[in-house]
Amino acid sequence: MRLLRALLAEALGTLLLLATVVGSGIMGVRLAQGNDGIALLANAGATAAILYVLIVVFGPTSGAHFNPAVTLAMRICGAIDTRTAMAYVVVQVIAAIIGVALAHAMFDQALLQPGTHAREGAGQWLSEGVATFGLLLTILLGAAHRPAAVPALVGAYIFAAYWFTGSTSFANPAVTLARSLTQSFAGIRPTDVPAFMASQFAGMGLAVAVAAILARNDVEEDSRGQYVGDAPTIPEDQ
Repeated sequence: MRLLRALLAEALGTLLLLATVVGSGIMGVRLAQGNDGIALLANAGATAAILYVLIVVFGPTSGAHFNPAVTLAMRICGAIDTRTAMAYVVVQVIAAIIGVALAHAMFDQALLQPGTHAREGAGQWLSEGVATFGLLLTILLGAAHRPAAVPALVGAYIFAAYWFTGSTSFANPAVTLARSLTQSFAGIRPTDVPAFMASQFAGMGLAVAVAAILARNDVEEDSRGQYVGDAPTIPEDQ
């Protein structure tokens, strides 16, 4: 039952995250009167705020991953088992797509729309690698050193990364896939998704390696060598 509760938390959190990302993009464009900077500010602020809320609310139940890259990192670190990680990823992807459809429904748009926003090129790919590297490093080191601060750290990092990366920091494979189904401000062409995902997983791998080095002397390891401070281990169903 605990695993089922964790999956429900992951589903709700990911759904609400995508509804916020896409919905705030639509609203931002409507109200910005052609000013892309204002639209991006609204999109970034809403995303950062909802991340803080969702991590605080769902973190105790599932660890509040909402992101296959985070889930894979936690699996590598030994915080969750393979079965749980696979279940998390499936739920995250499905919930992300439903979240996009929900955002469209709230604005009376077609539920799923193949993305048309071109996001390609070395700068975009590098941006996604950097964005994901920074996000995972924030989570891993934050969990090791200041667990209670992780929600604020993640929200602040994502707000900043919306502005300092050329890609506006997707930093999440499930989010990337789901955003290929919207033609809104937040969208991406389906053909650009694989390169984004590859960059995100590369950034994740580098972050795990760097975090292991930086946290090694500061966090007491348990019998399995787990070093992520408060990442929960979800047991088999009772």
